[in-house]
Amino acid sequence: MEALRVERTGAVLRVTLARPDRRNAFDAALIAELTEALGDVADARAVVLAGEGPSFCAGADVEWQRSAIDLSYDENVADALRLYRMLEAIATCPAPVVVRVHGYALGGGCGLVACADVALAAEDAVFGFSEVKLGIVPAVISPFVLAKIGAAARRYFLTGERFDAQTAFRIGLVNEVASDVDEALDAVLRELLSSGPEAARAAKRLVRERPGGVEAAQLAARLRTSPEGQEGLRAFLEKRKPCWREDEAE
Repeated sequence: MEALRVERTGAVLRVTLARPDRRNAFDAALIAELTEALGDVADARAVVLAGEGPSFCAGADVEWQRSAIDLSYDENVADALRLYRMLEAIATCPAPVVVRVHGYALGGGCGLVACADVALAAEDAVFGFSEVKLGIVPAVISPFVLAKIGAAARRYFLTGERFDAQTAFRIGLVNEVASDVDEALDAVLRELLSSGPEAARAAKRLVRERPGGVEAAQLAARLRTSPEGQEGLRAFLEKRKPCWREDEAE
């Protein structure tokens, strides 16, 4: 891959946007590669999405936007759908996705943040939905952003103004603002890796699909009677670590 760096360290898959000279802005290659990378994470128990260089992601690449000027309506629809599929790949990735944000996260970069399960921001992070400044709207990212920040999107979609990490935390776009974002990331990964692997994936589906009644009861029963559920409950009663935590330091 040219626009991404993908590395597996133990149970963690690290996916890094690798266009630092472009502030990791989207182009067709990055969209295709990120869709592919998040579409097959195998047995990874956590995915970390980050950006190389001074910024996380500055949205759409200027040259990519320039090429869109000459596209027909149908070609623009196809182009937008490719972007949507990339975002959907993050949101529906079986493993929990943690995004590490520093520097700029603008436009589609905010879309990436909204798709993640856990979003951590450095104190210097700057956010914004700048599409209206270009005479367009953040339509493709809107399903994911609206699910994350709700009515707060009204102001920021309409004005296109930039806002800081504390504001992003206040409106729910990020889960934590950290003076040391890597330390915060390590802490979240430790918690994720201490959870049952299948339970963590099921919990992600639970949040996304919101089953009720019979479906929720069936899910609870499946997990309780699964090998992992049985091991977890027995380990708790026997006051020992479950098998998926046996390699942890005391």
